[in-house]
Amino acid sequence: MNGLVPEAERAWTVGTAPGIFPFISHGIALARRPLAFVNSLPEHGDLVELRLGPQRAWMVCHPELVHQVLMDPATFDKGGPLYDRLGKLMGDGLVTCRQDTHRRKRRMLQPDFRPSRIARYTDLIVDEAEAACRDWQAGREVPVSAAMMALTTRAISRVLLSDSLDEATAIEVRDCLTVIVRGLFVRTVAPIDVLFRIPTPANRRYQRAIERMHAIIATAIAERSEGAARDDVLGTLLSTGREDATPALTAQEIHDHLVTLLLTGVEAPALCLADAFGLLARHPEAEDRLHAEVDTVLGGRPRPGPGDLPRLVYTRSVISETLRHTSPGWLFTRLTTRETELAGRRLPRGATVLYSPYLLHHSPGTFPEPQRFLPERWLPGRTTAEQRRATMPFSAGSRKCLGDAFSMAEATLALATIAGRWRLHHLSDRDERQRPAITLGQRSLVMVCEPRPRTSRPEGAHAVEVPGSRRAGDSNVDHA
Repeated sequence: MNGLVPEAERAWTVGTAPGIFPFISHGIALARRPLAFVNSLPEHGDLVELRLGPQRAWMVCHPELVHQVLMDPATFDKGGPLYDRLGKLMGDGLVTCRQDTHRRKRRMLQPDFRPSRIARYTDLIVDEAEAACRDWQAGREVPVSAAMMALTTRAISRVLLSDSLDEATAIEVRDCLTVIVRGLFVRTVAPIDVLFRIPTPANRRYQRAIERMHAIIATAIAERSEGAARDDVLGTLLSTGREDATPALTAQEIHDHLVTLLLTGVEAPALCLADAFGLLARHPEAEDRLHAEVDTVLGGRPRPGPGDLPRLVYTRSVISETLRHTSPGWLFTRLTTRETELAGRRLPRGATVLYSPYLLHHSPGTFPEPQRFLPERWLPGRTTAEQRRATMPFSAGSRKCLGDAFSMAEATLALATIAGRWRLHHLSDRDERQRPAITLGQRSLVMVCEPRPRTSRPEGAHAVEVPGSRRAGDSNVDHA
């Protein structure tokens, strides 16, 4: 039973995960079969104790308890093994900073990611979506995962840095981020530093990728500091303090913000898009409905424009269901700042608390047939309050993802642009299993592409009959 009962009326259960191994503990299970392990925990309680290396940790398995954690960031602050690792990479950026500095940093960056500015990015996103599939040839294999990484790398790079990164450098950034996110996961589930100081090939690749990415960002900042002002995120950061009493940012603070936004703005949306194409190919009815909507909305035009985004209702539902089915951000940690109580259990100061959107999104008590891919769940009027509250691909509370509206618009526009041109098919002889790292999704998906004829429907025809529409920045999953 996973019904959302008010805390005062519910008797929470607390348990311990079975199968503790000496020293490495549950990190072995998390590394070998992470999704199965996480999904097995609710049968042991609403709050389940486990071990990560020598450390005790608690997994929160009920959505109401997760909201309790996320709505109290002063008590459950960013921290734990995941953020310890991210902090070494991102510095004191928006994702890893402590709660006492978060509000100031978020307010500084928020204007560049408000829903009202999404229309400004439409052409940028569509340009990169067209470029990602421009060289595809009918009947040929295409590296879908790599193409989506290229798309999101170029898109977020332009939002952050305009044209400061040339094509070769953007490819370097993409490749560095691929290595980094794979290395972060094993460093999180087995937080034993001595293992990662050994100069193995994998450890050396990880360190080289970090060093190269930092060097690329440092070069971009140095060049722009000497040049003309630009209307992008780096321009916002460089101008801080020039026109008001706000303290100017140091070069290191600007660097930390850019690394943070690059890391969070590239792989997760790329994985979402690759997973969407993979899921659509296995669900032809959903794929046909998506194509019908795109043809209707575009009406024979080759690309979507700013006014089309609110009309791509089913396309957006495909993205929402992909985020539920295979949320790239699947495991997060918090750290208690004081002794506190959760689910009736006293937790000491400094306790590691984990929650998993994947676990919440696959609860059969909340989502009937959770393994099925059903975009119709997210059409207006179809989603229950319980489902909305349990869905949190962008987290919740004051530490919710800054770029949630941008990410939803980016994925919706990119999917519509590519699906308007191509139909993708799976290869029967390829292994397409999900391999979780710090994020979850298809990292090496290869498919076969076939061109779609551009069709137009009579004015006023609707491919998907649904009541109402949403504003550009709105999303069922955004407000979980």
